[in-house]
Amino acid sequence: MLKGVVLAGGTGSRLYPLTKITNKHLLPVYDKPMIYYPVETLVNAGIRDISVVTGGKNAGDFLRLLVNGKEFGLSHVNYFYQEGEGGIAQALSLVEHFADGDRICVILGDNIIEGNIVQAVAEFMGQPRGAKVLLKEVDDAGRFGVAELRDGRIVGIEEKPHFPKSRYAVTGIYLYDSTVFDKIRRLRPSARGELEITDVNNQYIEEGTMTYSLLEGWWTDAGTFESLRRASNLVAETGANKLDGIGKPRRVREQECVTVASVGRGGA
Repeated sequence: MLKGVVLAGGTGSRLYPLTKITNKHLLPVYDKPMIYYPVETLVNAGIRDISVVTGGKNAGDFLRLLVNGKEFGLSHVNYFYQEGEGGIAQALSLVEHFADGDRICVILGDNIIEGNIVQAVAEFMGQPRGAKVLLKEVDDAGRFGVAELRDGRIVGIEEKPHFPKSRYAVTGIYLYDSTVFDKIRRLRPSARGELEITDVNNQYIEEGTMTYSLLEGWWTDAGTFESLRRASNLVAETGANKLDGIGKPRRVREQECVTVASVGRGGA
Protein backbone atom coordinates (compact mmCIF):
# COMPACT_ATOMS: atom_id res chain seq x y z
CA MET A 1 0.00 0.00 0.00
CA LEU A 2 1.14 3.54 -0.75
CA LYS A 3 0.15 6.43 1.50
CA GLY A 4 0.52 10.15 0.78
CA VAL A 5 2.05 12.96 2.82
CA VAL A 6 1.82 16.68 2.07
CA LEU A 7 4.36 18.77 3.99
CA ALA A 8 2.86 22.23 4.53
CA GLY A 9 4.71 23.69 7.51
CA GLY A 10 7.28 26.48 7.71
CA THR A 11 6.91 30.19 8.31
CA GLY A 12 6.75 31.33 4.68
CA SER A 13 9.17 34.16 5.45
CA ARG A 14 10.01 34.67 1.77
CA LEU A 15 6.38 35.61 1.12
CA TYR A 16 6.07 38.10 3.98
CA PRO A 17 3.84 40.12 4.53
CA LEU A 18 1.37 37.82 2.73
CA THR A 19 2.17 35.19 5.36
CA LYS A 20 1.79 37.56 8.30
CA ILE A 21 -1.79 36.36 8.81
CA THR A 22 -1.89 33.01 7.03
CA ASN A 23 0.15 29.94 6.10
CA LYS A 24 1.73 30.26 2.64
CA HIS A 25 0.14 26.99 1.51
CA LEU A 26 -3.28 28.61 1.89
CA LEU A 27 -2.45 31.44 -0.51
CA PRO A 28 -4.17 31.36 -3.93
CA VAL A 29 -2.46 29.97 -7.00
CA TYR A 30 -4.69 31.14 -9.84
CA ASP A 31 -8.14 29.76 -8.89
CA LYS A 32 -7.35 27.39 -6.01
CA PRO A 33 -5.57 27.46 -2.65
CA MET A 34 -1.96 26.32 -3.06
CA ILE A 35 -2.49 23.19 -0.91
CA TYR A 36 -5.06 21.86 -3.38
CA TYR A 37 -2.44 21.17 -6.03
CA PRO A 38 -0.22 18.70 -4.13
CA VAL A 39 -3.28 16.94 -2.74
CA GLU A 40 -4.61 16.55 -6.29
CA THR A 41 -1.21 15.21 -7.40
CA LEU A 42 -1.47 12.42 -4.84
CA VAL A 43 -5.13 11.66 -5.57
CA ASN A 44 -4.43 11.50 -9.32
CA ALA A 45 -1.80 8.86 -8.57
CA GLY A 46 -4.44 6.70 -6.91
CA ILE A 47 -3.46 7.52 -3.33
CA ARG A 48 -6.44 7.73 -0.99
CA ASP A 49 -4.86 7.68 2.48
CA ILE A 50 -3.33 11.14 2.90
CA SER A 51 -1.82 13.17 5.75
CA VAL A 52 -1.08 16.87 5.91
CA VAL A 53 1.76 18.10 8.15
CA THR A 54 1.56 21.76 9.05
CA GLY A 55 2.37 24.13 11.90
CA GLY A 56 2.27 27.71 13.07
CA LYS A 57 -0.66 29.85 14.15
CA ASN A 58 -2.91 29.00 11.22
CA ALA A 59 -2.87 25.21 11.37
CA GLY A 60 -6.58 25.08 12.09
CA ASP A 61 -7.33 26.77 8.78
CA PHE A 62 -6.26 23.60 6.94
CA LEU A 63 -8.95 21.63 8.74
CA ARG A 64 -11.59 24.20 7.83
CA LEU A 65 -10.44 24.25 4.20
CA LEU A 66 -9.81 20.58 3.47
CA VAL A 67 -12.20 19.15 6.07
CA ASN A 68 -12.23 15.38 5.47
CA GLY A 69 -11.19 15.59 1.82
CA LYS A 70 -14.64 15.09 0.28
CA GLU A 71 -13.84 17.60 -2.47
CA PHE A 72 -11.00 15.30 -3.60
CA GLY A 73 -13.02 12.10 -3.32
CA LEU A 74 -11.44 11.17 0.00
CA SER A 75 -13.22 9.80 3.05
CA HIS A 76 -10.83 11.43 5.49
CA VAL A 77 -7.60 13.43 5.82
CA ASN A 78 -5.07 13.02 8.63
CA TYR A 79 -3.43 16.08 10.21
CA PHE A 80 -0.10 16.40 12.04
CA TYR A 81 1.39 19.45 13.74
CA GLN A 82 5.07 20.39 13.45
CA GLU A 83 6.39 22.56 16.25
CA GLY A 84 9.05 25.05 15.21
CA GLU A 85 11.39 24.84 12.22
CA GLY A 86 13.02 21.42 12.17
CA GLY A 87 13.36 20.86 8.45
CA ILE A 88 11.65 18.63 5.93
CA ALA A 89 13.02 15.39 7.34
CA GLN A 90 11.91 16.31 10.86
CA ALA A 91 8.40 17.07 9.58
CA LEU A 92 8.34 13.74 7.79
CA SER A 93 9.34 11.91 10.98
CA LEU A 94 6.01 12.93 12.53
CA VAL A 95 4.02 10.60 10.26
CA GLU A 96 5.79 7.35 11.16
CA HIS A 97 2.75 6.06 13.04
CA PHE A 98 0.52 7.00 10.10
CA ALA A 99 2.79 5.17 7.63
CA ASP A 100 2.62 2.06 9.83
CA GLY A 101 5.20 0.17 7.77
CA ASP A 102 3.72 1.07 4.39
CA ARG A 103 5.44 2.98 1.59
CA ILE A 104 4.84 6.70 1.32
CA CYS A 105 4.75 9.37 -1.37
CA VAL A 106 5.84 12.74 0.02
CA ILE A 107 5.20 16.06 -1.71
CA LEU A 108 6.10 19.53 -0.55
CA GLY A 109 3.02 21.70 -0.17
CA ASP A 110 4.25 24.42 -2.53
CA ASN A 111 5.12 22.09 -5.43
CA ILE A 112 2.86 22.23 -8.48
CA ILE A 113 3.18 20.15 -11.64
CA GLU A 114 1.62 20.25 -15.08
CA GLY A 115 1.30 16.50 -15.46
CA ASN A 116 1.10 13.57 -13.08
CA ILE A 117 3.23 11.00 -11.26
CA VAL A 118 1.20 7.91 -12.16
CA GLN A 119 4.04 6.16 -14.03
CA ALA A 120 6.64 7.04 -11.40
CA VAL A 121 4.43 5.60 -8.67
CA ALA A 122 3.89 2.39 -10.64
CA GLU A 123 7.64 2.01 -11.16
CA PHE A 124 8.35 2.61 -7.49
CA MET A 125 5.79 0.04 -6.37
CA GLY A 126 7.62 -2.43 -8.62
CA GLN A 127 10.88 -1.86 -6.74
CA PRO A 128 11.65 -4.46 -4.08
CA ARG A 129 12.75 -1.70 -1.69
CA GLY A 130 14.36 1.72 -1.53
CA ALA A 131 13.32 5.14 -2.77
CA LYS A 132 12.64 7.16 -5.89
CA VAL A 133 12.97 10.89 -6.56
CA LEU A 134 11.53 12.87 -9.44
CA LEU A 135 13.99 15.05 -11.32
CA LYS A 136 13.46 18.01 -13.62
CA GLU A 137 16.02 19.58 -15.96
CA VAL A 138 16.24 23.30 -15.18
CA ASP A 139 18.42 26.27 -16.06
CA ASP A 140 19.01 27.32 -12.45
CA ALA A 141 19.80 23.98 -10.82
CA GLY A 142 21.95 25.63 -8.15
CA ARG A 143 18.79 26.83 -6.40
CA PHE A 144 17.82 23.26 -5.57
CA GLY A 145 19.17 19.90 -4.60
CA VAL A 146 21.07 18.71 -7.68
CA ALA A 147 21.41 15.07 -8.72
CA GLU A 148 24.69 13.81 -10.12
CA LEU A 149 23.92 11.11 -12.68
CA ARG A 150 26.26 8.43 -13.96
CA ASP A 151 25.42 5.42 -16.16
CA GLY A 152 21.70 5.86 -15.53
CA ARG A 153 22.04 6.05 -11.77
CA ILE A 154 22.07 8.80 -9.17
CA VAL A 155 25.48 8.76 -7.49
CA GLY A 156 24.91 11.76 -5.24
CA ILE A 157 22.73 14.76 -4.42
CA GLU A 158 24.20 18.11 -3.45
CA GLU A 159 22.08 20.80 -1.84
CA LYS A 160 22.17 24.21 -3.57
CA PRO A 161 25.69 23.83 -5.01
CA HIS A 162 27.62 26.82 -6.37
CA PHE A 163 28.82 24.63 -9.24
CA PRO A 164 26.07 22.10 -10.07
CA LYS A 165 27.24 18.76 -11.45
CA SER A 166 24.15 18.52 -13.64
CA ARG A 167 21.05 20.47 -14.63
CA TYR A 168 18.75 17.98 -12.92
CA ALA A 169 16.99 19.44 -9.90
CA VAL A 170 15.42 17.18 -7.29
CA THR A 171 11.77 18.21 -7.18
CA GLY A 172 9.81 18.17 -3.95
CA ILE A 173 8.26 14.76 -4.68
CA TYR A 174 9.79 11.73 -2.97
CA LEU A 175 8.83 8.06 -2.73
CA TYR A 176 10.14 6.05 0.22
CA ASP A 177 9.94 2.60 1.75
CA SER A 178 9.46 2.16 5.48
CA THR A 179 13.19 2.44 6.25
CA VAL A 180 13.01 6.20 5.73
CA PHE A 181 12.21 6.71 9.42
CA ASP A 182 15.28 4.75 10.54
CA LYS A 183 17.35 6.91 8.21
CA ILE A 184 15.88 10.10 9.68
CA ARG A 185 16.80 8.90 13.17
CA ARG A 186 20.42 8.64 12.06
CA LEU A 187 20.57 12.27 10.88
CA ARG A 188 22.37 15.10 12.59
CA PRO A 189 21.23 18.73 12.18
CA SER A 190 22.83 20.65 9.34
CA ALA A 191 24.61 23.98 9.68
CA ARG A 192 21.24 25.70 9.63
CA GLY A 193 19.99 23.50 12.47
CA GLU A 194 17.60 21.36 10.44
CA LEU A 195 17.29 17.70 9.47
CA GLU A 196 17.83 17.75 5.71
CA ILE A 197 15.89 15.58 3.29
CA THR A 198 18.94 15.57 0.99
CA ASP A 199 20.83 13.66 3.70
CA VAL A 200 18.03 11.08 3.77
CA ASN A 201 18.19 10.69 0.00
CA ASN A 202 21.95 10.27 0.07
CA GLN A 203 21.60 7.40 2.54
CA TYR A 204 19.45 5.57 0.00
CA ILE A 205 22.01 6.35 -2.70
CA GLU A 206 24.82 4.95 -0.54
CA GLU A 207 22.96 1.67 -0.07
CA GLY A 208 22.22 1.47 -3.80
CA THR A 209 18.43 1.56 -3.57
CA MET A 210 17.65 5.03 -4.99
CA THR A 211 16.05 5.31 -8.43
CA TYR A 212 14.72 8.33 -10.31
CA SER A 213 12.18 9.39 -12.90
CA LEU A 214 12.17 12.50 -15.07
CA LEU A 215 9.11 14.68 -14.58
CA GLU A 216 7.26 15.60 -17.78
CA GLY A 217 5.74 19.03 -18.30
CA TRP A 218 6.49 22.05 -16.17
CA TRP A 219 7.22 22.00 -12.46
CA THR A 220 7.48 24.89 -10.05
CA ASP A 221 7.37 25.71 -6.40
CA ALA A 222 5.44 28.74 -5.16
CA GLY A 223 7.51 29.82 -2.18
CA THR A 224 8.72 33.21 -3.42
CA PHE A 225 6.90 36.15 -4.97
CA GLU A 226 8.40 35.37 -8.37
CA SER A 227 7.62 31.64 -8.26
CA LEU A 228 4.12 32.30 -6.88
CA ARG A 229 3.41 34.56 -9.85
CA ARG A 230 4.95 32.05 -12.24
CA ALA A 231 2.86 29.21 -10.77
CA SER A 232 -0.36 31.20 -11.16
CA ASN A 233 0.48 32.09 -14.75
CA LEU A 234 1.37 28.51 -15.66
CA VAL A 235 -1.84 27.13 -14.15
CA ALA A 236 -3.91 29.80 -15.89
CA GLU A 237 -2.28 29.12 -19.26
CA THR A 238 -2.16 25.31 -19.31
CA GLY A 239 -3.81 23.85 -16.23
CA ALA A 240 -2.14 21.57 -13.69
CA ASN A 241 -2.28 17.94 -12.59
CA LYS A 242 -3.24 16.66 -16.02
CA LEU A 243 -3.98 12.98 -16.41
CA ASP A 244 -3.93 13.03 -20.21
CA GLY A 245 -1.67 14.99 -22.56
CA ILE A 246 0.93 17.54 -21.49
CA GLY A 247 0.70 20.98 -23.05
CA LYS A 248 -2.98 20.93 -24.01
CA PRO A 249 -4.45 24.43 -23.56
CA ARG A 250 -6.63 24.90 -20.51
CA ARG A 251 -9.61 26.21 -22.49
CA VAL A 252 -9.73 22.99 -24.57
CA ARG A 253 -9.67 20.84 -21.46
CA GLU A 254 -12.54 22.78 -19.92
CA GLN A 255 -14.67 22.19 -23.02
CA GLU A 256 -13.87 18.50 -22.97
CA CYS A 257 -14.69 18.20 -19.26
CA VAL A 258 -18.16 19.76 -19.35
CA THR A 259 -19.93 16.41 -19.69
CA VAL A 260 -17.82 14.77 -17.00
CA ALA A 261 -18.34 17.65 -14.58
CA SER A 262 -22.11 17.56 -15.12
CA VAL A 263 -22.39 14.00 -13.85
CA GLY A 264 -20.60 14.91 -10.65
CA ARG A 265 -16.95 14.94 -9.78
CA GLY A 266 -17.50 16.08 -6.23
CA GLY A 267 -16.84 19.75 -6.95
CA ALA A 268 -13.25 19.17 -8.09
